[in-house]
Amino acid sequence: MTSLKGKTLFITGASRGIGLAIGLRAAKDGANVAIAAKSAEPHKHLPGTIYTAAEEIEAAGGKALPLIVDVRDEHGVAEAVEKTVAEFGGVDICVNNASAINLSGTQDLEMKRYDLMHQVNGRGSFLTSKMCIPHLKKSDNPHVLMLSPPLDMSPKWFAGHVGYSMAKFNMSMCVLGMAEEFRHDGIAFNALWPRTAIATAAVQFALGGDAMMQASRSVDILADAAHLIFTKPSREFTGNFLIDDAFLYENGVTDFEKYRVDPSKKLMPDFFVPDSATPPPGVAETLETTMIGG
Repeated sequence: MTSLKGKTLFITGASRGIGLAIGLRAAKDGANVAIAAKSAEPHKHLPGTIYTAAEEIEAAGGKALPLIVDVRDEHGVAEAVEKTVAEFGGVDICVNNASAINLSGTQDLEMKRYDLMHQVNGRGSFLTSKMCIPHLKKSDNPHVLMLSPPLDMSPKWFAGHVGYSMAKFNMSMCVLGMAEEFRHDGIAFNALWPRTAIATAAVQFALGGDAMMQASRSVDILADAAHLIFTKPSREFTGNFLIDDAFLYENGVTDFEKYRVDPSKKLMPDFFVPDSATPPPGVAETLETTMIGG
């Protein structure tokens, strides 16, 4: 399968950034996209709402269903999934993109921030997957994708921000367990993570402003990688923890310059990329020696 035409995607956090980019790439094929996010009104720092995202999806060639969803709300997620099924006839792909980040150390991290990260990242991804699974079982090529890192338990990924790392790796543990649990149902569970910082409004606002944006890749690299995952046979391609450029390179992509926001700037490496995850030829020379927050 090379096209997502007629497929239905349920994407959390799809009003902007990576989630929207994944939806737009699918929309180019003629896919249906349920935009499940909290952003019904514009954020003062972050542009985009579920309604503006829906307009973009439709303009790209897809069909859109904007849904006000807080992934912490069990009944709200269940209702949103049912509305998606009623509108489009089912769910073929679930994308757990919604995430919360706070890089404070243990002593500085307020428990309400800790709770938010764990409720959105781990619990929200578990809950959304759980609600989609009964419908995914009816699809001919069902996929669940977590925007989460490989399960590399190196202490360096925890030191400095234990609370965030625990919350983010919870998403990856869902992949590890659910891939095996639902293997016989033919539902693929995979994780995708960027090698570098990705240029989103959230990154610009929370992590480093314009300088970070210039040292980033565009959201298109994750959208292209996700599309490639979704077109793989679900019964054969599951339980994988993928780094965006390495996965694309393994599948024939060799031009990574097109994803750089500013080719004159070195790229900022992201957290959680294992030392064993060798970059494609030529990419290592474009990377800074320090990572985000380093």
